[in-house]
Amino acid sequence: MKKRTPVSTIMTADVVTVNKTQKLRDVEELLKQKHIRHIPVVSGTEVIGMISRTDLQKISFVNDFEGEGLTTAIYDALSIEQVMTKELTTVQDTDTIHEVTDVLAANEFHALPVLKDGALAGIVTTTDLLKYLSAQY
Repeated sequence: MKKRTPVSTIMTADVVTVNKTQKLRDVEELLKQKHIRHIPVVSGTEVIGMISRTDLQKISFVNDFEGEGLTTAIYDALSIEQVMTKELTTVQDTDTIHEVTDVLAANEFHALPVLKDGALAGIVTTTDLLKYLSAQY
């Protein structure tokens, strides 16, 4: 394995994003349509948060007990800004895969926004790392 390989070689550069004014229904639909688990929340070129499938599951767990219509009501009552993770750890596109792996493992994260010159350049996930590792063998 190459120890100095930048994360930009394995990240997803064509990132699906949302802004804080969109609806949680939009997020849920994008997660399903694109078969992804994490979406950066942006304001212009600035990453202001991250929202995941798990975040949506946490607020809609009551469906298991109360019925299908409750998720719709919860999604209408809450905003993306209320549900998203706000205190983000980010990495730079020039950081090595090894450095990014250490950040993901130390913090038990599953995805990190990747920045280039302060703007969102991509997203790297544990799946990206597993694919990279698998390709080494």
